Amino acid sequence: MTDKTGNPTLYDVARAAGVSLATASRSLNGSERKVNESYRSRVLAAAEELGYTPNLSAQAVARGASSTVALLVSDVADPYFSSIAAGVVRASAAQGLMVTMAATDRDADREIQLVRVMRGQRPQIIVIAGSRFVDDPTREALVAELAAFSQSGGRVVVISQDELPFDTVKIDNRAGAADLAERLIGLGYTRFGILRGPTNLLTARDRSDAFAARLGAEGLSPVTVLDGEFTRNGGYAAMNQLIDAGGIEAIEIVFAVTDVMAIGAMTALRERGIAVPSRVAVVGFDDIPSAQDAYPALTTVRVPLEAAGERAIELALSAAGSKHVVVDVATEVVLRESSPAR
Repeated sequence: MTDKTGNPTLYDVARAAGVSLATASRSLNGSERKVNESYRSRVLAAAEELGYTPNLSAQAVARGASSTVALLVSDVADPYFSSIAAGVVRASAAQGLMVTMAATDRDADREIQLVRVMRGQRPQIIVIAGSRFVDDPTREALVAELAAFSQSGGRVVVISQDELPFDTVKIDNRAGAADLAERLIGLGYTRFGILRGPTNLLTARDRSDAFAARLGAEGLSPVTVLDGEFTRNGGYAAMNQLIDAGGIEAIEIVFAVTDVMAIGAMTALRERGIAVPSRVAVVGFDDIPSAQDAYPALTTVRVPLEAAGERAIELALSAAGSKHVVVDVATEVVLRESSPAR
């Protein structure tokens, strides 16, 4: 009795193994009800011979949850999130869990829609990775969706700022940016530009504000601050805007609040015949894998992104409790060729 697509069904497996439908189901879906080992072996052998694939969606309905982790990121093309995803996938696989992933494109309304879809798939865990929004009007609706999922037995972990009432892996953006500013001042830089990113993203605001505040503590201030998209193209466009306005002439070094923006900015400088770093130095934040391969190699703030993803799964699988747990992820300044001493 194959299904409409011609694939073998659970009924086929049970008949081939000579067991009841219930016994076949329990043998294949990880039921806690113990199955005689000889029956179980026969069912597994029959399933392999027939090429049977369990219907995970049906199992999720029957058991109340699937063996999946739903990962929600801001941008699948951004190496920041692919690194986090690598950690989530690795830690999930070690626990026998499969990861599904979707992207919000940094759209708060889309984020809520995707959470609703994920809830319908009944994962064990929902992980939300990405910057929270400044004055987010959708926050209460998002919290309500996630709380409903949590109350039904699911686990929620956020990799971001500690802005939502769920367990959080918190990236210390402010400390990392302040440390970077201090190190650059120590290298002799005094005239700074900042490529800030979108003003509605807390990550962009935290990094740029903390960097500027550390300059201020030393009696310095940014020569200019430009907004732009949180992407390689955003950094490229912002740097061209700065060059076209003549603002680059007063700047020794540019801090882009994410590595992908910094790499785009360096490309724009090269195309306009402005040498990096002899004329203008450039630094970023995150230490994505391509930061070392950029030319010149990019000075940045290292965030252990894969470890953050792994920690999120560990936190989700830890003993559940009513306490709101926040795990801080420390950052580290990495000096490379893009910011030599003055």
